[in-house]
Amino acid sequence: MKRFLFYISIGCVALTILVVATTMIINDRTKSYLYEGISDAPVAQAAVIPGAAILSNGALSSIFKDRVDSAIQLYKANKVSKILVSGDNSTVSHNEVNPVRNYLLENAITDTDIFLDHAGFDTYSTMYRARDIFGVTSIIITTQSFHLPRAVFIARKLRIEAYGVRTDRGRILFRNYVREVFADAKAVLDLMTARIPKYLGKGIPITGDGRKSQ
Repeated sequence: MKRFLFYISIGCVALTILVVATTMIINDRTKSYLYEGISDAPVAQAAVIPGAAILSNGALSSIFKDRVDSAIQLYKANKVSKILVSGDNSTVSHNEVNPVRNYLLENAITDTDIFLDHAGFDTYSTMYRARDIFGVTSIIITTQSFHLPRAVFIARKLRIEAYGVRTDRGRILFRNYVREVFADAKAVLDLMTARIPKYLGKGIPITGDGRKSQ
C-alpha cells in the first residue's frame, strides 16, 4: 500500500511539473506577439473577441466589456477593418454574441464589419473556426493577460498570423490564472490530436459582409 501511494505521489508531482512547464513554454513562445496598448499593435485583418459571461440583465460582464472596448479601439485606430465576435450561442436563452453586436453598433461600428461566431465554445474552437469558417489570415486577439498567451499560441499553431492586446482594466482574480494552467494543458492536447470543433458549417469570408453571420 505504501509503495502504491508513493507511486501515486510521484505521478501527481510529475503531472504538476508537466502542466506548469506547459504554461511556461506557452508564455515564452508568445511574449513577442503581445502588446500592452493599441498604438503598439500591428495592422491585421480582424480583431477577434473571445467569448465571456453575459449578466442576467443582458449586459456584458466587465471582463467581456474590456475585450470588446479594446476591439473597438483597434477598429477606430484603423488597426483592423473587421471584428469577429466569438461566443457560446448553444441555446436560445444563452447568447454571448448578440449583446456584443448591439454594443458595437452603439459605438458606431459598421454593421457589415461585425462578424458573429455563434459556436465559439472554447478558445480552440474560436481560433479553428476563425481560420476555417471565416478565412482569417491575420488577427489581433483582445483578452486579459491570463488568457492571451494561450489564445495567441493556439492561433499561431493553426497557422494564423496572430497577435494579442492585453485588456487588463478590471480586477483579475487569482483563480483565473490557476484555471488557465490546466486550460493550457488542454490546448496542447487539442493541438496534438488535431481536434475538430463540434460545429463547422458553411464558410463566411471575413472579407465579405458580416451581416451574413447574424
